[in-house]
Amino acid sequence: MKLSVVIVNYNVKYFLEQCLHSVIKACNGLEAEIFVVDNNSVDGSIKMIREKFPEIHLIENKDNKGFSKANNQAIRKSKGEYILLLNPDTLVEDDTLRKSIQYMDEHPDTGGLGVKMLDGKGKFLPESKRGLPYPSVAFYKIFGLATLFPKSRIFGKYHLSYLDKDKIHEVDILSGAFMLLRKKVLDKIGLLDEEFFMYGEDIDLSYRITQAGYKNIYFPDTRIIHYKGESTKKSSINYVFMFYNAMMIFAKKHFSRKNARSFSLLINVAIYIRAFISILTRFFLRIFLPLIDVLLVFTGLFFIKNYWEHAFIFPDGGHYPVSLVIVLVPIYIFIWLICVYLSGGYDRPIRLIKILQGMVAGTIIILVLYSLLSEHYRFSRALIILGAVWGTLSMIGIRFVLSMINNEKYRIGVIKNKRFIIVGEKEEAERVTGLLQKTIINPAFIGMVTYHHHKENSNGFMGYLGQIKEIINIHKIDEIIFCAKDVPAQIIIDKMSELRDAEVDYKIAPPESLSIIGSNSINTSGDLYVIDINSITKISNRRNKRLLDMFVSISLLILYPVELFIVKKPFGLIRNIFSVLICCKSWVGYFYRSTEDLDHLPAIRKGVLNPSDAVKNKNIPSETLSRLNLMYARDYKFTNDLNLIIKGFRELGRN
Repeated sequence: MKLSVVIVNYNVKYFLEQCLHSVIKACNGLEAEIFVVDNNSVDGSIKMIREKFPEIHLIENKDNKGFSKANNQAIRKSKGEYILLLNPDTLVEDDTLRKSIQYMDEHPDTGGLGVKMLDGKGKFLPESKRGLPYPSVAFYKIFGLATLFPKSRIFGKYHLSYLDKDKIHEVDILSGAFMLLRKKVLDKIGLLDEEFFMYGEDIDLSYRITQAGYKNIYFPDTRIIHYKGESTKKSSINYVFMFYNAMMIFAKKHFSRKNARSFSLLINVAIYIRAFISILTRFFLRIFLPLIDVLLVFTGLFFIKNYWEHAFIFPDGGHYPVSLVIVLVPIYIFIWLICVYLSGGYDRPIRLIKILQGMVAGTIIILVLYSLLSEHYRFSRALIILGAVWGTLSMIGIRFVLSMINNEKYRIGVIKNKRFIIVGEKEEAERVTGLLQKTIINPAFIGMVTYHHHKENSNGFMGYLGQIKEIINIHKIDEIIFCAKDVPAQIIIDKMSELRDAEVDYKIAPPESLSIIGSNSINTSGDLYVIDINSITKISNRRNKRLLDMFVSISLLILYPVELFIVKKPFGLIRNIFSVLICCKSWVGYFYRSTEDLDHLPAIRKGVLNPSDAVKNKNIPSETLSRLNLMYARDYKFTNDLNLIIKGFRELGRN
């Protein structure tokens, strides 16, 4: 056996599917075996492997054993002369494995090999080559000197950024995303250190390879796409602690006691600095716009109050009581901002009409409450009206200013319908077109581009791959989807690299799959189309669904004495009311028999009712039930829930 490929999977089914298709192609002509070790995924990964890739050696773990232990499980069963550790969120070129093995065959002193990695936009990933994280190197990386001086041989050691990314180099550290290892070297130095749960194991293994007298080689003559997805986002506090803890384990294991202490001190300082910055940044980003709104509205109301009281209320002297400023004005502002939030005024992209709706609703609520107050607290309706006008204008104005400063983050308007081209041959391109039409509501344009020159302008194609630049420019294309069945991975990566400066996104449609995958990271929303039904997971829809659940629950609780005589299971109703109030259930969810019914659907709470309750005929075929779930998720509106609750009112007490 020449090669054993080991892939550890944890809840990235669609990326794994694409990865396996590319690996199987790349193994053509090689004596190879492929292992997938699943760390207790709950996204249907195991079912997908069994159905689509029965030839794969599957190891099912009943818990998440971490990266090192899972890899070691497969390595111990492997028979290959070479072991390839590969991330599931990767795509390899058709000749990647052959070229890599050929280099190692010709250079017996090479213990490990890594390749040139690109992200989903076709841009080079600097972690393709790395230096050993000595305390000084880690210091330069942690405190930003490596970023400021990438070409410096002193400061650029972490990513060896001073080395030519297009030439073969001997390096210290290989990336765990693609790590080709000589089996006899592993027999000599041992397997992955299982003390590392996630992160750091590739650094440790690379270091042990060089300590045993072998070389680690950065090999850019072939490339892979790496979507850079991890179980923890790199901006999260959890990532900070896990990554730097791995660095401390490495330091204690390999550095002298003195250096290890220095490194640990540096790492501990870095952890708290990065964690503090992470918390502060997240908090600031969340409150930035509401905080600006509060300051603007409060400042405006303060000046309006001063003008109004001196010009109209107390022209001969006097002023409003202090309680107006310190008590009532903050209450007014709070009500306005809550209403703006509930109306969607803080959702992205920014829709100015939502701000207006929220301010109008808030003003009505304030005026109603004002009428209920005693005369002592009724200062002036005019201040409320003027404050509402100022609040609306100031909120709209600051959003225009922010949009001019950073249009990407604070873009005003609705999300435009994208324009797509699909690159592939007729049968597969039409399949992907159908999938796209199911996942994207009203795409602005979908065109097909053939891979082969001789088929241009035939069978509905608008051109061939060689004309893609002109097609992008003329048709204002936003996104290119490559059909992996028809277009070789090498060509896909070539085109992504060639067009990396174009303002387009890239995705790849694996053969016979319900997914379309891209673009930068598995953590970036919108980059994965899976019969994208993600209407139900939009922030505004999640909020509306939860508000409806709360409103219905409270209403049902108040009217419970009447419902005792209407609902089939009144005691079940009271249980469901409290389950919904404490967020264990929703009044409407998917039709559910087993987890397989929900494989392709975004996660929501279990429902008391489901879309099938709108259908009188209960003998509904399974295919129709799946379609009902799909339509419910894709076309979600809170009015759909309300209609289902009204139609299924008598069933609100069921389990």
